[in-house]
Amino acid sequence: MLQITADYQAAGANRHPSAADWDKSGILAFGADRNIALWQPQGSDSRGIFEILKGHEDVVNAVKFLPGSQGILLSGSVDKNLSIWRQNASTRHYHCIQTLHHQENRNHQSSINCIAVAAGSKIFASGSADAIVKIWSLDEQNVASLQQTITIAPRFFPLALALSPLAGAPDSYVLAVAGTKDIIQLYVLDGQKGSDFKIQATLAGHEGWIRSLEFIRENDKPDSDLLLSSASQDKYIRLWRIHQGKELPAAAATPDPSLGAFMPGKSLSNKAHRFKAQDLDFSATFEALLLGHDDWIYSTKWRYGDNKLQLLSASADNSLAIWESDAATGVWVTTTRLGEISAEKGSTSATGSTGGFWTGLWSPSGETVTCLGRTGSWRLWNFESQQDRWIQGVGISGHTQSITGIAWSKDGDYLLSTSSDQTTRLHAKWKRGNQESWHEMARPQIHGYDLNCIDSLGTSQFVSGADEKLLRVFSEPKAVANLLSKLCGIGGSNIEEMPDAANMPVLGLSNKAIEAVADDVEVVNGNSHGRDAVDPASIVHKSTLNLDHPPSEEHLSRHTLWPEIEKLYGHGYEISCLAASHDGTLIATACKASSIDHAVIRLFETKGWLEIRPPLTAHSLTVTRLRFSADDKFLLSVGRDRQWAVFERDADEKATYKLADSNPKGHTRMILDAAWAPATTSVFATAGRDKKVNIWAKDESSKAFICRSTISETHPVTAIDFLDSMVGDVAYLAVGSETGFFAIHSVDFKNGFSIQMLAVKFPRLAPIFLPLYEVPSDPS
Repeated sequence: MLQITADYQAAGANRHPSAADWDKSGILAFGADRNIALWQPQGSDSRGIFEILKGHEDVVNAVKFLPGSQGILLSGSVDKNLSIWRQNASTRHYHCIQTLHHQENRNHQSSINCIAVAAGSKIFASGSADAIVKIWSLDEQNVASLQQTITIAPRFFPLALALSPLAGAPDSYVLAVAGTKDIIQLYVLDGQKGSDFKIQATLAGHEGWIRSLEFIRENDKPDSDLLLSSASQDKYIRLWRIHQGKELPAAAATPDPSLGAFMPGKSLSNKAHRFKAQDLDFSATFEALLLGHDDWIYSTKWRYGDNKLQLLSASADNSLAIWESDAATGVWVTTTRLGEISAEKGSTSATGSTGGFWTGLWSPSGETVTCLGRTGSWRLWNFESQQDRWIQGVGISGHTQSITGIAWSKDGDYLLSTSSDQTTRLHAKWKRGNQESWHEMARPQIHGYDLNCIDSLGTSQFVSGADEKLLRVFSEPKAVANLLSKLCGIGGSNIEEMPDAANMPVLGLSNKAIEAVADDVEVVNGNSHGRDAVDPASIVHKSTLNLDHPPSEEHLSRHTLWPEIEKLYGHGYEISCLAASHDGTLIATACKASSIDHAVIRLFETKGWLEIRPPLTAHSLTVTRLRFSADDKFLLSVGRDRQWAVFERDADEKATYKLADSNPKGHTRMILDAAWAPATTSVFATAGRDKKVNIWAKDESSKAFICRSTISETHPVTAIDFLDSMVGDVAYLAVGSETGFFAIHSVDFKNGFSIQMLAVKFPRLAPIFLPLYEVPSDPS
């Protein structure tokens, strides 16, 4: 049996403040579409995602490790289900041990938005879009059972929960609930009087939805007060104190009237909310107002270390802030601000701001912080004690929507991927010393339409198609060529003839070539009348392009675009598929079609970028896949009309193809993919929604392609490909289904095209999961 291991996994994180958590073991878990990705940000190998957990049926909104539980992970999803995962002590892999399914009436009946856990406890809370909070308890086998259902009144959707034991009151807990109202509700479980949480206080003060809640002990003393942070869309963070005792804490007893000066027309309430638990008196009071962010605040995370409290906040203003209380005055101030400086707060522009940070996390040691941005990528900073500052490290990135096409460069040095998230990404292997790891090295195209297909035209060009009826051709800039050469050992050709870099003009879709300027050159920003002003985003300094590590998210989105060199027109509808010939001289394309008139294949030559007429005709519905044979002698097409067609190249007119064979009943359902066998022009495979893969071979007497073998699968087959070289008389065929399972088969050409499965099917992966698998040359 072949041994196949995943060498690289890239997945964009879900944009939800509760969709990530960092365990004390060093593992960071985050929602990636309907799955959970695991990453070790402080790993020495910079590997990135090392495991993806499947099980949910829709987007994962909430992920939480249970503190002190030896590897228990909780997750909640739009599919209304809660899942409990446990790490195997020997293999270190996680597996699902229980799913609290929504089909049970007592469980959630709407999207789960947040989960709260308490340190040293086996109870947890979950909040759902049905305006209900549920309390759960884990037994000794970590099996969860429902303890209480809380219907929120007045009704609002919970977006944030926080749970903590009460000091001095064993088995008593306080639960904070907030969401689509500007209030925080405190529920208290009195461990002496029963097992139900009851509402005891409503904290007012915010003026927008509340996105994050987090409890922490003020210090390591057992009777220390609890502090609660709340982050809101009103751009403010509020701190609340839960104090044990009849007397009020000093801040509540002696309010500072000067605080109101920061908010004109508003007064800060210091009302004390009193409650009891196990006959002990408690009070909840407003503690401090933290001002400094310029946009919505999505998350706050506490950390206690070095005898001081620190609060990490992430905001839509593209900043990550670290707050500390001033030792002399007690005022909370920002000691560190990380992220971007941008005038376009919360913008979604391609080369402008990244649209804000959705969540920020501390490492267990506090020496590293990470944050998640709008593009699904993680940024990372490490604290350098010798320099006394935070240094940006290597984060990870990935597509946030379905990947619609992948293509290797012609020499196999890097991989291009394109997606419905409207980006094209370049992945390559970072080589340094004895270490190697895959990373996103460039983002050549950031588009305004969903991208559908891509293919490489050589070592430094590619063509892509989108939902816009035309194709765009891109050429590598000097900045990316130098980066790939320096970090990946990929030697570029004609680097001096390349433009320095590219940028996307405001309100434009075409990347334009630009020149980098020296660091000491001053750019004149327009004339005296303000005309011909230079967009600051288009100015690139040469030092910016010189990196010794994979580019950060900001660098990827601003400085690794490829200039567009050509547009190819002709189709009447959205581009459905394309293929470039192996010699790079031809591009074949097709578009979405419901009639014979549009179900044509257009050919373009790459010397003058002109269409070769007339277009090729054979299909009556959308062509789903185009493939050139290894020697470009044949062009294979398959479509939704259930047929395949083979076009043969004219011996004299190399740019001309003519229909050589077709089968209108190639499959009983639509055909979704096709592939030529290596080192031959007489064998190809087709895959269809009828759950079959057919192997077709040319009959030497009739010159027609006939079906010689069939692979039957349990689900519709959506993708196939042959290994690009033969092993003896055997070809390897990878087969993937719409459920995410795939298998490797061997096809023996000399033994009647007999087929043998060589690799077991892998678990379902998310549609945004991009795997690279390494197959050994020795099949044994």
